Amino acid sequence: MSKHAFNRQESWRYKRVKPAWRRARGVTSKIRKEEAGWPPKVKVGYGTAAATRGLHPRGLQERLIHRLSELEGLDPKIHIIRISARVGERKRLPLLEEIRHRNFHIANPGKQEEKPVTTEEPTTEEAPSSEQTQIPPTPSDTEEAVEEDPQKKTSEPEKPETARRQPSGLRQEQNLDRPRGNN
Repeated sequence: MSKHAFNRQESWRYKRVKPAWRRARGVTSKIRKEEAGWPPKVKVGYGTAAATRGLHPRGLQERLIHRLSELEGLDPKIHIIRISARVGERKRLPLLEEIRHRNFHIANPGKQEEKPVTTEEPTTEEAPSSEQTQIPPTPSDTEEAVEEDPQKKTSEPEKPETARRQPSGLRQEQNLDRPRGNN
């Protein structure tokens, strides 16, 4: 079961009301009354188990790392590493190398580390010329098409065409030449 985002009442309506939870105290408050169709009210039953509270989804304690010296005293079986966003690329690369050497899980390895960069360049194939792509029809193909048409005509009886009435717009156009009565 996922957690609800317990937002303050009317925070979605007014910019001045921040979404941080505050207890609804109004006499007619729908959230306080827990009416259907309104966001849930904070209650004891929505809490997480004490054993897993505050842990990373992998079940490890998350630690924010800024430098190599902060890795001392951490255990790869207990901790997962999150590298600070303030660490630049030049210091991040040796830090990543040391973290991998010590077999730590990394919560934010970065895009470069997720998929290795290949040094091979993609090869481009030349498109076949238009002369090669066009295939002239053979006489046997056209004969089969001609033979299929008479079979279709013989299997379906022809329907006599019925006289259709002209659409009303056309009749009115034809009547424009006729003299009109006095208005």
